Amino acid sequence: MTRSSAATYHSAFSASGPVLSVQQLFAPIAADMQAVDAVIRKSLHSDVVLIRQVAEYIINGGGKRLRPALVLFTARACGYGGTAHGDLAAVVELIHTATLLHDDVVDESELRRGNKTANALFGNAASVLVGDFLYTRAFQMMVGVNNMRVMQVLADAINIISEGEVLQLLNVHNADVGVEDYLRVIRYKTAKLFEAATCLGGILGGATEEQERGLAAYGMHLGTAFQLIDDVLDYSADEAATGKHLGDDLAEGKPTLPLIHVMQNGSPEQAALVRGAIENGGRDEFAGVLAAIQATGALEEARRYARAEAQLAIDALASLPPSIFKDSLLQLSDFAVARNH
Repeated sequence: MTRSSAATYHSAFSASGPVLSVQQLFAPIAADMQAVDAVIRKSLHSDVVLIRQVAEYIINGGGKRLRPALVLFTARACGYGGTAHGDLAAVVELIHTATLLHDDVVDESELRRGNKTANALFGNAASVLVGDFLYTRAFQMMVGVNNMRVMQVLADAINIISEGEVLQLLNVHNADVGVEDYLRVIRYKTAKLFEAATCLGGILGGATEEQERGLAAYGMHLGTAFQLIDDVLDYSADEAATGKHLGDDLAEGKPTLPLIHVMQNGSPEQAALVRGAIENGGRDEFAGVLAAIQATGALEEARRYARAEAQLAIDALASLPPSIFKDSLLQLSDFAVARNH
Protein backbone atom coordinates (compact mmCIF):
# COMPACT_ATOMS: atom_id res chain seq x y z
CA MET A 1 0.00 0.00 0.00
CA THR A 2 2.63 2.49 -1.07
CA ARG A 3 1.52 6.10 -0.90
CA SER A 4 2.73 9.21 -2.64
CA SER A 5 3.19 11.16 0.59
CA ALA A 6 2.47 11.12 4.30
CA ALA A 7 -0.38 13.55 3.67
CA THR A 8 -2.41 10.76 1.98
CA TYR A 9 -2.02 8.36 4.89
CA HIS A 10 -5.16 7.74 6.95
CA SER A 11 -4.17 6.70 10.43
CA ALA A 12 -6.11 4.20 12.49
CA PHE A 13 -6.83 6.80 15.18
CA SER A 14 -8.73 8.86 12.61
CA ALA A 15 -10.14 5.98 10.56
CA SER A 16 -11.35 2.42 11.01
CA GLY A 17 -8.28 0.50 9.86
CA PRO A 18 -6.76 -2.09 12.18
CA VAL A 19 -3.53 -1.40 14.06
CA LEU A 20 -0.86 -3.96 13.25
CA SER A 21 1.08 -5.96 15.83
CA VAL A 22 4.81 -5.43 16.36
CA GLN A 23 5.52 -8.65 14.48
CA GLN A 24 3.46 -7.50 11.50
CA LEU A 25 5.03 -4.06 11.55
CA PHE A 26 8.55 -5.47 11.58
CA ALA A 27 7.94 -7.97 8.74
CA PRO A 28 9.74 -5.83 6.09
CA ILE A 29 12.90 -5.76 8.24
CA ALA A 30 12.69 -9.26 9.74
CA ALA A 31 16.04 -10.35 8.29
CA ASP A 32 17.70 -7.10 9.39
CA MET A 33 16.34 -7.53 12.91
CA GLN A 34 17.79 -11.03 13.12
CA ALA A 35 21.17 -9.61 12.13
CA VAL A 36 20.82 -6.91 14.82
CA ASP A 37 20.09 -9.54 17.46
CA ALA A 38 23.24 -11.38 16.45
CA VAL A 39 25.29 -8.17 16.75
CA ILE A 40 23.79 -7.49 20.19
CA ARG A 41 24.60 -10.98 21.45
CA LYS A 42 28.16 -10.65 20.20
CA SER A 43 28.52 -7.20 21.79
CA LEU A 44 27.58 -8.56 25.22
CA HIS A 45 30.66 -10.76 25.40
CA SER A 46 32.89 -10.11 28.37
CA ASP A 47 35.37 -12.19 30.30
CA VAL A 48 33.59 -10.96 33.44
CA VAL A 49 30.79 -13.44 34.06
CA LEU A 50 28.53 -11.06 35.99
CA ILE A 51 28.56 -8.57 33.12
CA ARG A 52 27.35 -11.26 30.73
CA GLN A 53 24.69 -12.44 33.16
CA VAL A 54 23.17 -9.04 33.86
CA ALA A 55 23.41 -7.75 30.29
CA GLU A 56 21.93 -10.88 28.76
CA TYR A 57 19.17 -10.94 31.38
CA ILE A 58 17.84 -7.51 30.51
CA ILE A 59 18.53 -7.70 26.74
CA ASN A 60 16.56 -10.97 26.60
CA GLY A 61 13.75 -9.54 28.73
CA GLY A 62 11.20 -9.19 25.95
CA GLY A 63 11.50 -5.57 24.81
CA LYS A 64 9.85 -4.38 21.60
CA ARG A 65 13.18 -3.43 19.93
CA LEU A 66 11.39 -0.36 18.60
CA ARG A 67 14.39 1.98 18.66
CA PRO A 68 16.72 -0.27 16.64
CA ALA A 69 13.85 -0.92 14.24
CA LEU A 70 13.65 2.83 13.60
CA VAL A 71 17.28 2.86 12.49
CA LEU A 72 16.59 0.01 10.07
CA PHE A 73 13.33 1.41 8.70
CA THR A 74 14.65 4.93 8.12
CA ALA A 75 17.90 3.73 6.54
CA ARG A 76 15.99 1.50 4.12
CA ALA A 77 13.39 4.22 3.48
CA CYS A 78 16.26 6.49 2.39
CA GLY A 79 17.59 3.84 0.00
CA TYR A 80 20.45 2.46 2.10
CA GLY A 81 21.68 -0.91 0.84
CA GLY A 82 24.62 -1.66 3.16
CA THR A 83 24.95 -3.42 6.51
CA ALA A 84 26.22 -0.70 8.89
CA HIS A 85 22.62 0.11 9.85
CA GLY A 86 22.54 -3.16 11.78
CA ASP A 87 25.54 -2.15 13.87
CA LEU A 88 24.02 1.26 14.64
CA ALA A 89 20.68 -0.32 15.47
CA ALA A 90 22.49 -2.52 18.00
CA VAL A 91 24.25 0.54 19.43
CA VAL A 92 20.90 2.27 19.95
CA GLU A 93 19.51 -0.79 21.74
CA LEU A 94 22.55 -1.01 24.01
CA ILE A 95 22.14 2.66 24.94
CA HIS A 96 18.45 2.12 25.64
CA THR A 97 19.22 -0.93 27.78
CA ALA A 98 21.82 0.99 29.77
CA THR A 99 19.22 3.68 30.54
CA LEU A 100 16.78 0.99 31.72
CA LEU A 101 19.35 -0.47 34.10
CA HIS A 102 20.06 2.94 35.59
CA ASP A 103 16.39 4.00 35.66
CA ASP A 104 15.31 0.92 37.59
CA VAL A 105 17.95 1.60 40.22
CA VAL A 106 16.92 5.27 40.56
CA ASP A 107 13.22 4.37 40.69
CA GLU A 108 13.81 1.36 42.98
CA SER A 109 11.72 -0.69 40.53
CA GLU A 110 11.23 -4.39 41.13
CA LEU A 111 9.30 -5.41 38.01
CA ARG A 112 9.82 -4.83 34.27
CA ARG A 113 7.97 -6.65 31.47
CA GLY A 114 6.63 -9.13 33.99
CA ASN A 115 10.06 -10.13 35.29
CA LYS A 116 12.18 -9.04 38.20
CA THR A 117 14.34 -6.05 37.35
CA ALA A 118 18.08 -6.59 37.14
CA ASN A 119 18.63 -4.53 40.26
CA ALA A 120 16.12 -6.66 42.18
CA LEU A 121 17.89 -9.81 41.03
CA PHE A 122 21.57 -8.82 40.97
CA GLY A 123 21.64 -5.69 43.18
CA ASN A 124 21.97 -1.98 42.52
CA ALA A 125 25.75 -1.90 42.23
CA ALA A 126 25.85 -4.59 39.54
CA SER A 127 23.04 -2.91 37.58
CA VAL A 128 24.73 0.50 37.57
CA LEU A 129 28.12 -0.88 36.60
CA VAL A 130 26.77 -3.12 33.84
CA GLY A 131 24.84 -0.12 32.55
CA ASP A 132 28.17 1.69 32.36
CA PHE A 133 29.62 -1.29 30.48
CA LEU A 134 26.82 -1.12 27.91
CA TYR A 135 27.34 2.62 27.40
CA THR A 136 31.07 2.17 26.82
CA ARG A 137 30.53 -0.85 24.55
CA ALA A 138 28.10 1.25 22.53
CA PHE A 139 30.78 3.94 22.13
CA GLN A 140 33.29 1.32 20.99
CA MET A 141 30.85 0.14 18.34
CA MET A 142 29.92 3.61 17.10
CA VAL A 143 33.58 4.50 16.68
CA GLY A 144 33.90 1.41 14.51
CA VAL A 145 31.42 2.87 12.03
CA ASN A 146 33.98 5.65 11.40
CA ASN A 147 31.44 8.40 10.72
CA MET A 148 31.84 11.64 12.66
CA ARG A 149 28.23 12.72 12.16
CA VAL A 150 27.02 9.40 13.55
CA MET A 151 29.20 9.85 16.63
CA GLN A 152 28.01 13.42 17.10
CA VAL A 153 24.32 12.43 16.94
CA LEU A 154 24.75 9.63 19.46
CA ALA A 155 27.02 11.56 21.82
CA ASP A 156 24.60 14.50 21.85
CA ALA A 157 21.67 12.17 22.41
CA ILE A 158 23.28 10.44 25.39
CA ASN A 159 24.10 13.80 26.94
CA ILE A 160 20.54 15.08 26.56
CA ILE A 161 19.08 11.80 27.84
CA SER A 162 21.21 12.19 30.97
CA GLU A 163 19.86 15.72 31.42
CA GLY A 164 16.35 14.34 31.06
CA GLU A 165 16.96 11.75 33.74
CA VAL A 166 18.13 14.47 36.14
CA LEU A 167 15.14 16.68 35.25
CA GLN A 168 12.80 13.80 36.01
CA LEU A 169 14.54 13.24 39.33
CA LEU A 170 14.06 16.92 40.20
CA ASN A 171 10.35 16.64 39.32
CA VAL A 172 9.69 13.68 41.61
CA HIS A 173 7.27 14.66 44.42
CA ASN A 174 6.88 18.10 42.84
CA ALA A 175 3.17 18.75 42.39
CA ASP A 176 3.80 22.13 40.75
CA VAL A 177 5.18 20.62 37.54
CA GLY A 178 3.27 21.97 34.53
CA VAL A 179 2.52 20.43 31.15
CA GLU A 180 5.52 22.05 29.44
CA ASP A 181 7.89 20.89 32.18
CA TYR A 182 6.48 17.39 31.86
CA LEU A 183 6.82 17.38 28.07
CA ARG A 184 10.38 18.66 28.33
CA VAL A 185 11.33 15.61 30.41
CA ILE A 186 9.74 13.31 27.82
CA ARG A 187 11.54 14.97 24.92
CA TYR A 188 14.88 14.78 26.69
CA LYS A 189 14.63 11.42 28.40
CA THR A 190 12.61 9.32 25.96
CA ALA A 191 12.05 11.04 22.62
CA LYS A 192 15.71 12.01 22.13
CA LEU A 193 16.80 8.42 21.50
CA PHE A 194 13.93 7.94 19.05
CA GLU A 195 15.10 11.09 17.28
CA ALA A 196 18.71 9.87 17.23
CA ALA A 197 17.64 6.51 15.79
CA THR A 198 15.75 8.09 12.90
CA CYS A 199 18.57 10.57 12.26
CA LEU A 200 21.08 7.73 12.00
CA GLY A 201 19.03 6.00 9.32
CA GLY A 202 18.87 9.21 7.34
CA ILE A 203 22.62 9.78 7.61
CA LEU A 204 23.39 6.27 6.40
CA GLY A 205 20.86 6.55 3.58
CA GLY A 206 22.21 9.86 2.30
CA ALA A 207 19.02 11.76 3.06
CA THR A 208 18.68 15.38 1.95
CA GLU A 209 18.73 18.12 4.57
CA GLU A 210 14.95 18.41 4.32
CA GLN A 211 14.53 14.68 4.76
CA GLU A 212 16.91 14.62 7.73
CA ARG A 213 14.93 17.37 9.44
CA GLY A 214 11.75 15.45 8.77
CA LEU A 215 13.19 12.22 10.14
CA ALA A 216 14.41 13.98 13.27
CA ALA A 217 10.96 15.52 13.82
CA TYR A 218 9.31 12.16 13.16
CA GLY A 219 11.45 10.47 15.81
CA MET A 220 10.90 13.20 18.37
CA HIS A 221 7.11 13.26 17.92
CA LEU A 222 6.84 9.46 17.79
CA GLY A 223 8.87 9.11 20.98
CA THR A 224 6.74 11.73 22.72
CA ALA A 225 3.51 9.96 21.70
CA PHE A 226 4.95 6.65 22.86
CA GLN A 227 5.77 7.97 26.34
CA LEU A 228 2.43 9.76 26.67
CA ILE A 229 0.68 6.45 26.12
CA ASP A 230 3.02 4.73 28.59
CA ASP A 231 1.84 7.27 31.16
CA VAL A 232 -1.79 6.58 30.24
CA LEU A 233 -1.26 2.83 30.58
CA ASP A 234 0.08 3.31 34.11
CA TYR A 235 -3.54 4.03 35.10
CA SER A 236 -5.48 1.89 32.63
CA ALA A 237 -3.58 -1.14 31.35
CA ASP A 238 -3.89 -4.83 32.01
CA GLU A 239 -1.01 -5.58 34.38
CA ALA A 240 -0.44 -8.94 32.71
CA ALA A 241 -0.02 -7.22 29.33
CA THR A 242 2.34 -4.48 30.52
CA GLY A 243 4.33 -6.55 33.00
CA LYS A 244 4.25 -3.76 35.58
CA HIS A 245 1.99 -2.72 38.42
CA LEU A 246 -0.67 -0.06 37.88
CA GLY A 247 0.14 3.12 39.72
CA ASP A 248 3.91 2.72 39.70
CA ASP A 249 4.34 6.34 38.62
CA LEU A 250 2.11 7.53 41.44
CA ALA A 251 3.95 5.37 43.96
CA GLU A 252 7.20 7.03 42.85
CA GLY A 253 5.70 10.52 43.08
CA LYS A 254 5.96 11.23 39.34
CA PRO A 255 3.68 14.05 38.11
CA THR A 256 2.59 12.71 34.72
CA LEU A 257 0.03 14.29 32.39
CA PRO A 258 -3.08 12.51 33.78
CA LEU A 259 -2.24 13.81 37.27
CA ILE A 260 -1.42 17.30 36.00
CA HIS A 261 -4.77 17.36 34.20
CA VAL A 262 -6.68 16.52 37.39
CA MET A 263 -4.86 19.24 39.35
CA GLN A 264 -5.61 21.82 36.65
CA ASN A 265 -9.18 20.78 35.81
CA GLY A 266 -10.59 18.81 38.74
CA SER A 267 -12.46 20.01 41.78
CA PRO A 268 -10.46 21.50 44.66
CA GLU A 269 -10.89 18.22 46.52
CA GLN A 270 -9.64 16.16 43.58
CA ALA A 271 -6.70 18.50 43.01
CA ALA A 272 -5.75 18.36 46.69
CA LEU A 273 -5.93 14.56 46.69
CA VAL A 274 -3.63 14.27 43.69
CA ARG A 275 -1.24 16.89 45.03
CA GLY A 276 -0.89 15.01 48.28
CA ALA A 277 -0.38 11.71 46.50
CA ILE A 278 2.43 13.17 44.37
CA GLU A 279 4.13 14.87 47.28
CA ASN A 280 3.97 11.81 49.55
CA GLY A 281 4.28 8.97 47.01
CA GLY A 282 3.10 5.46 47.77
CA ARG A 283 -0.10 3.67 46.79
CA ASP A 284 -2.38 4.57 49.70
CA GLU A 285 -4.41 7.04 47.64
CA PHE A 286 -4.35 5.12 44.35
CA ALA A 287 -8.05 4.25 44.30
CA GLY A 288 -9.12 7.85 44.95
CA VAL A 289 -6.61 9.25 42.45
CA LEU A 290 -7.78 6.78 39.80
CA ALA A 291 -11.39 7.81 40.39
CA ALA A 292 -10.41 11.48 39.97
CA ILE A 293 -8.53 10.66 36.76
CA GLN A 294 -11.56 8.89 35.35
CA ALA A 295 -14.02 11.57 36.46
CA THR A 296 -12.05 14.40 34.82
CA GLY A 297 -11.35 12.62 31.52
CA ALA A 298 -7.62 12.85 32.18
CA LEU A 299 -6.73 9.70 30.26
CA GLU A 300 -8.57 10.80 27.14
CA GLU A 301 -6.90 14.20 27.38
CA ALA A 302 -3.49 12.51 27.52
CA ARG A 303 -4.46 10.34 24.56
CA ARG A 304 -5.46 13.50 22.68
CA TYR A 305 -1.96 14.86 23.25
CA ALA A 306 -0.52 11.56 22.03
CA ARG A 307 -2.67 11.54 18.88
CA ALA A 308 -1.55 15.08 18.09
CA GLU A 309 2.10 14.06 18.44
CA ALA A 310 1.55 10.98 16.29
CA GLN A 311 -0.05 13.11 13.57
CA LEU A 312 2.93 15.48 13.64
CA ALA A 313 5.16 12.43 13.20
CA ILE A 314 3.15 11.35 10.17
CA ASP A 315 3.29 14.83 8.66
CA ALA A 316 7.07 14.98 9.13
CA LEU A 317 7.59 12.13 6.65
CA ALA A 318 6.10 14.01 3.70
CA SER A 319 9.46 14.44 1.94
CA LEU A 320 10.37 10.74 1.99
CA PRO A 321 9.79 8.83 -1.26
CA PRO A 322 7.16 6.07 -1.29
CA SER A 323 8.29 2.63 -0.05
CA ILE A 324 7.15 -0.24 2.12
CA PHE A 325 9.55 1.06 4.77
CA LYS A 326 7.90 4.47 4.79
CA ASP A 327 4.55 2.70 5.12
CA SER A 328 5.86 0.93 8.21
CA LEU A 329 7.03 4.22 9.74
CA LEU A 330 3.58 5.67 9.20
CA GLN A 331 1.96 2.61 10.77
CA LEU A 332 4.27 2.86 13.77
CA SER A 333 2.60 6.18 14.57
CA ASP A 334 -0.71 4.34 14.86
CA PHE A 335 0.86 1.63 16.98
CA ALA A 336 2.40 4.15 19.39
CA VAL A 337 -1.06 5.54 20.20
CA ALA A 338 -3.32 2.50 19.95
CA ARG A 339 -1.20 -0.09 21.79
CA ASN A 340 -2.26 -1.61 25.11
CA HIS A 341 1.20 -2.52 26.41
